[in-house]
Amino acid sequence: MKTLYIDCGMGAAGDMLAAALSELLPDKEEFLRTMNGLGLPGVAVSLEKAEKCGITGIHFRVTVGGEEEGQHHHHSHSGLGDIEAMVASMPIPTMVKLDVLAVYQLIAQAESHVHGVPMQNIHFHEVGTLDALADITAVCLLMYQLKPDQVIASPVHVGSGSVRCAHGVLPVPAPATAELLRDIPIYGGEIAGELCTPTGAALLKHFVTKFSDMPPIRVQAMGYGMGKKDFERANCVRILLGETEEKPERILSLQCNVDDMTGEAVGFALEKLLELGALDAFTVPIGMKKSRPGILLSVLCRESDRDKMVAALFRHTTTLGVRELLCDRHTLHREIQTLDTPFGKVHKKVSSGYGVHREKYEYEDLAAIARQRQMSLEEILANL
Repeated sequence: MKTLYIDCGMGAAGDMLAAALSELLPDKEEFLRTMNGLGLPGVAVSLEKAEKCGITGIHFRVTVGGEEEGQHHHHSHSGLGDIEAMVASMPIPTMVKLDVLAVYQLIAQAESHVHGVPMQNIHFHEVGTLDALADITAVCLLMYQLKPDQVIASPVHVGSGSVRCAHGVLPVPAPATAELLRDIPIYGGEIAGELCTPTGAALLKHFVTKFSDMPPIRVQAMGYGMGKKDFERANCVRILLGETEEKPERILSLQCNVDDMTGEAVGFALEKLLELGALDAFTVPIGMKKSRPGILLSVLCRESDRDKMVAALFRHTTTLGVRELLCDRHTLHREIQTLDTPFGKVHKKVSSGYGVHREKYEYEDLAAIARQRQMSLEEILANL
């Protein structure tokens, strides 16, 4: 499985993630041409070699009007609507635009929660500038080009002490960053300063499949994304690209034969089994002894659900016995994405792994829209 592993031992920031990911590309020039052709006013992007504690990596440099972040003092305080308008005009794939907007949605939700105001009233003091938009777009574009099957990250080092924000001096991690890192393993340390920025936290939350120690991985390429500040430890994000082997999931297949149930009763039994948490339940027509037609009913479930599934089979079918088979199950990684469409929010199932990538809109969402708008499913799909 094609895997990205992100080492967040020195936190994460948008420019550091972009720099590390760019080192994994075979053609960096094409990436730079795309970034510099986004049409963002006054924005120029470059990749520059940098060194931290004797380690060589890349600095992702974004200038606005010829000045890098930290040099220019006229930050734009953009709202979510301003960001959406700029993203809509960018000449990049639709999937990249959706990722960029999803990252900003996460940031807006965190800011809304922290400041107690509606999302539409949020102004991105720290992440609404053109340089931050370039950082986020770069990471989303690089993820789209690299197409990993899964993204794993280490627990996130957030630093310690305090940081000066638009609202004053705040503890590390800053409140919006802390909100974005909710349910993500984080830790502090002896390094004083903000190691994980709101932009970095939002990008991790959006793209990372799971946070854990490094899995066994056959490394094919690695990149070092350098930060601007100097610490006693190398201030960089390291990203490894390689192949990991997925262990198959151990499941049970429970089976029984029946020849004296109505179709309705069999259907009800399948419904109850799925409600109880069966991974799948299905029937196959079979021929039984004395040439009687019958049904083979199969239930796939986790080992921990064995007893309740067996009990349900005896309760809802006429069988006198249940067979048990131990199976290994290989699956694609699956996630549900929520997309903003002309018809409202629609969920899409994205499956990937083993060199395969598939996307499918949720039928129930499409069917609900079709009923409400008196349209066919084909008409809805054509306009998503």
